[in-house]
Amino acid sequence: MFKFALGNLASRPVRSALSILGLTVAIAGMVGLFSIAGGIDQLVSSTFEMIPGLLVQQRGAPVPLFSTLPAAWEDELEQIDGVAAVSPEILVRANVIDGKTIISPPRFLLGFDIPNRLKLTQGVYSECMESGRFLEAEDAGTMNCVVARQIAAEFGKTLGDTLKVNGHDVTIVGTYYCGSMLLDVSILMDIGSLRSISRFDPKSVSVYYLETTGTRGDEELSRAIERHFADRNLSTWDPGSALGPLMGLPTPKSSGGNPLTDFFKGYDRSLKGNDTTADNAAIEEAEEEGLAKPQASSAAGDDSASGQEEAEVESPIEVRSADDWAERFDEFSADLDLFLTLMTAIGVVIAVLSIVNTMLMSVTERRTEFGVLRANGWSHGHILRLVTYESALLGVVGGILGALFGWVATHVINWSFPERVNLHAGPGLLLFSVAFSIGLGIVGGLYPAWQAARLSPMEAIRRG
Repeated sequence: MFKFALGNLASRPVRSALSILGLTVAIAGMVGLFSIAGGIDQLVSSTFEMIPGLLVQQRGAPVPLFSTLPAAWEDELEQIDGVAAVSPEILVRANVIDGKTIISPPRFLLGFDIPNRLKLTQGVYSECMESGRFLEAEDAGTMNCVVARQIAAEFGKTLGDTLKVNGHDVTIVGTYYCGSMLLDVSILMDIGSLRSISRFDPKSVSVYYLETTGTRGDEELSRAIERHFADRNLSTWDPGSALGPLMGLPTPKSSGGNPLTDFFKGYDRSLKGNDTTADNAAIEEAEEEGLAKPQASSAAGDDSASGQEEAEVESPIEVRSADDWAERFDEFSADLDLFLTLMTAIGVVIAVLSIVNTMLMSVTERRTEFGVLRANGWSHGHILRLVTYESALLGVVGGILGALFGWVATHVINWSFPERVNLHAGPGLLLFSVAFSIGLGIVGGLYPAWQAARLSPMEAIRRG
């Protein structure tokens, strides 16, 4: 019966080819779309495998670029049990490089305390040097820098050349390549030099990168660090302050009535779903006026009488490990998967309708054939299986071709835009795509198969 079904499809090559083409396009589109989420997962996992330490940043800041912490906290962090090394860092957007305005892909200036950075056992960038040398202690206070290979290649620079970044000349002493779109975007230099050219507050840093001794688990150490700074008067991240770091400018202390920053604040509150609008407004007003942040207190004033413990004060900082960052990206990927599913559904519906149309036309043209088969002893089940086999074959061929074309397309796109996209279509996605295509073929052929099987032999011959 399988050969019989294959022969029936081959006898109508144009119609079968059009059905296969529609299914191929739908499956290839599905592979391409879901390879976006797969690429994000692969990029995040491979990147954070190279970053084993902890990152201390301002609570609420979505990424380190928007975080601001006091520089004086470095000594306190070093004294916490379980912390082996502390590297203060500042991150600034590189808006103009050699006269070219940088929009996409973004580039960043990353400044760190060089002696502290050299104490790290896993320096990330220092382990990915491709040419030249990494920054050394004598580079402190100079305009020497290490740049990502992509940046050097984009502007035709080599070791010893000068690169004008945000209006200031920096000298390239080395290039690095980590193989990650999240890491290969920076120009590395001394933190003091970066402060001077970016007008970054000398009493502040963006984040602290910590290496641990291994005597305490990451989660336990993170909680200990957050508790240590829980009583500090540091506001959580303000969405209005995003404009400064994003544009490579100093962060203003207040919005000053700017409607755009007010919009950022309102949008942030709506995302958090906070119903205590009046309380939040009062807190924000107090913070803008430089007042101390209200502290949480116990529900009853007398612990002995109430028996309730004092409410824990939320720390103004948060400590993130590689697992924490991966979880955040997983949440983003989950939302992205939903969007991609909706987009894929459009192509799937078109493909199913194409198969249904093809099989219905095939059944209509072959009524006499089905009548003769029934008269020669074929049952309803035989006719049903024959038509279902034919639609399933369309699904098999369309699925294989769609998965193949989708896989090839992801490689071509990755090769064409290595710094902009990272698509990944793994074996699991490809196998699912083929199985899904076969399922579509079977579903698309069920109604035509039922139409063909329900006819009696004489009715089929007469209507044919």
